[in-house]
Amino acid sequence: MGTPNILLTRIDNRLIHGQVGMTWTNTLGANLVIVANDEVATDEVQQNLMDMVLPETAQSRFFTIEKTIRIIDKAAPHQKILLVVRTPEDALRLVEGGVPLKEINIGNLHFSEGKKQISPVVSVDESDIAIFKKLTALGVKLEVKGIPNERGFDLMTKI
Repeated sequence: MGTPNILLTRIDNRLIHGQVGMTWTNTLGANLVIVANDEVATDEVQQNLMDMVLPETAQSRFFTIEKTIRIIDKAAPHQKILLVVRTPEDALRLVEGGVPLKEINIGNLHFSEGKKQISPVVSVDESDIAIFKKLTALGVKLEVKGIPNERGFDLMTKI
């Protein structure tokens, strides 16, 4: 069908939650939230929990990374898509698979042992940094921004 109408692609460990479900979806005017994640694609409990925080104006789809790559170009023009992935690796797999992403919003990457905190809600390790460098080399702009009215910043200026 052509190029999918992807309004925003977001990396967020939590996938769909209040910020994504209501704030981002409503601000963008998205009517379809696609979660591209291999684990959640087969977990109805997680899917049901995520659906609860979406406005009535938006539908959801839960696909594996491979299925997303395979079918995203078949999206209808009226589908205004918010694409959400859990990890930088998932985002890279989409880009390398041909999904046309020019910009990615980094919303939340939990802190854990061995990670460097670059914002209050984004922490990265060496593997994440390597993936973000690959995404940048592929022409993808990376912006850290928690909510739509927040001032974001270029991730690469902090790593």
